[in-house]
Amino acid sequence: MHVPEPLARLIQSFSRLPGIGPKTAMRLAFFVLRMKQEDVHDFAKALVHVKRDVRPCTQCGHVTDKERCIICTDGKRDQSVICVVQEPKDVLAMERTREYNGLYHVLHGVISPIEGIGPDQLHIPQLLRRVAEDTIQEVILATNPNVEGEATASYLARMLHPFSVTVSRIAHGLPVGGDLEYADEATLMRAMEGRRAWGERR
Repeated sequence: MHVPEPLARLIQSFSRLPGIGPKTAMRLAFFVLRMKQEDVHDFAKALVHVKRDVRPCTQCGHVTDKERCIICTDGKRDQSVICVVQEPKDVLAMERTREYNGLYHVLHGVISPIEGIGPDQLHIPQLLRRVAEDTIQEVILATNPNVEGEATASYLARMLHPFSVTVSRIAHGLPVGGDLEYADEATLMRAMEGRRAWGERR
């Protein structure tokens, strides 16, 4: 590539991001090159700070810069319901609906034997402890409706069976193979409203 070595390294860095191909990486690098010096410094500081200061919430696993996230510390949230999602970005997707007012639990992945990911590598023990210790009445399984998401939901339903809680699964509106991250607010709202008790026929 006939560009200066620092620019080539920046292009390579952008290309490591998901969904960024070589052409997009080059466009982003040249955009940075045209940015004001102070804007580049702010951008670089934001990257450093987010890596240094953002961590999983000790209670639910969502992202936060404190010990517990803003959702877990909000006394106005319904403390009797937990919505289980795969990733922190799924929490943001659910919050966009402005319909759900309970708590969350982030698994940080799904069971995937092909990728060597088993239940022990997810935040499942933490979920079971919360259900055992807290006054939880319902657990909503909101993993993605694909093979891995369904397998994870089935496993969680079995693990939660001994507890005195209602286990439900988001239903209508989400296509099989889809991701929560890309669903619009209306679709997610219908999925929450149409959730069913686990094991109940569609």
